[in-house]
Amino acid sequence: MAKQLIEITMPQLAESLVSATIDRWLKQPGEKVEMYEPICEIQTDKVNAELPSTIMGTLKKHLVGEGETVEVGTAICLIETEASGEEGYAVTEQTVHASGEGQQSSASFRPAAAASTGAGIDTNNPMRHRYSPAVQRLAAEHGIELSRVSGTGEGGRITRKDVLDAAESGVAAAGATQAAGNRISSGTSSGSSVGGFVAMDPKVPVRSTGIHLSQSPRIPSVESQGREMPGRGEYFIDITPIRNTIASRMRQSVTEIPHAWTMIEVDVTSLVMLRGKLKDDFQRREGINLTYMPFLIKAVVNAIKDYPIMNSVWAVDKIIVKRDINISLAVGTEDSVITPVIRNADQKNVPGIAREIDELVKRTRNNKLTLDDLQGGTFTVNNTGSFGSILSQPIINYPQAAIVTFESIVKKPVVINDMIAVRSMVNLCLSLDHRILDGVICGRFLQRVKENLEGYNMDTKIY
Repeated sequence: MAKQLIEITMPQLAESLVSATIDRWLKQPGEKVEMYEPICEIQTDKVNAELPSTIMGTLKKHLVGEGETVEVGTAICLIETEASGEEGYAVTEQTVHASGEGQQSSASFRPAAAASTGAGIDTNNPMRHRYSPAVQRLAAEHGIELSRVSGTGEGGRITRKDVLDAAESGVAAAGATQAAGNRISSGTSSGSSVGGFVAMDPKVPVRSTGIHLSQSPRIPSVESQGREMPGRGEYFIDITPIRNTIASRMRQSVTEIPHAWTMIEVDVTSLVMLRGKLKDDFQRREGINLTYMPFLIKAVVNAIKDYPIMNSVWAVDKIIVKRDINISLAVGTEDSVITPVIRNADQKNVPGIAREIDELVKRTRNNKLTLDDLQGGTFTVNNTGSFGSILSQPIINYPQAAIVTFESIVKKPVVINDMIAVRSMVNLCLSLDHRILDGVICGRFLQRVKENLEGYNMDTKIY
């Protein structure tokens, strides 16, 4: 077998992306690289991602060091692979799936010799055995053996829907249940995430509110990344692409958007009781914790249906009202705030929203989000109450028209029919773009959200 060196180049993960930073090399020179195995972690101005290899071979050389930023199309490493002397075809371009299905980008490979077509390739379904990382992750979560799944995508490629259909029909790998059990049992006593599984010690109290779900907040480690400045009593922290983007967007938001804000108090006593009634059964049925966020998002979405202007953006000479209701969910990580998107939230029920929140939060905290997860949001929902806050003024997620934040639920004495009662109360704070929205429409919108939240009762059906 002849040897050939193939250049792996920085892919274009999105149309607007012109460069990316090599954060960390996962493979070192001399190490074997399997097909679709991540070779490095890259940082863009929107998301961190693992860059998988589309060829199998041995990594020979890093062409770009850790921390270096390069333009799209720049060669970042060399991989040595085998090429047979048989008639084959020259690989001039391959598709790299950086973090998820649908986020395709071209990486140019310039081989020194023709590459073998390989044995066992189905010419009628040439993409049959090319799995995107999103498909591989989903298959692992459901214990699916991909070799037993029929692909309906282009060239026989297996899609996420194919995996989900296989999961419903019971196509699972032998020993998948035991493997999952082994992964869960390998966690630490305080809870850890291994391969997407979260192991929790039953003696550790599970958080019952907020978007942290069953995980206790991790201690920020950004300070440990600081570098001492000799002779001075201070240290500095390098600005990451994501932090730089956050700074730019926040400055753009407060500079361009005339912010105003308003707050309303909501009695969520009935919602607290409803959640208390449903959470244990929901945990058994869905395998995730039922928080207040799905109920809030459902209430907000239904209010947006009544007041579509809330779902809009300013376009200089016009206001664009979005038909799709895509909720951006503010999720705090150790050193930043990311806003993954729940698409078509108006078409989902409370359990559907809860499942998507759980998935997005886990992927956010494990740096597994794709660029597609962060695009298309039309209205943002935040949960500062998870940190105990009772009043805050959020900055609008540019270029959206508004953002609402759900504060901490607090028991208070409340006057009802001239009598004092202890009720579970929460503040909802709304920041608005005063070019688009005024106090009247926002007041009515918040009142509708309040009505929706206070409309939950012990007889409410969530399925």
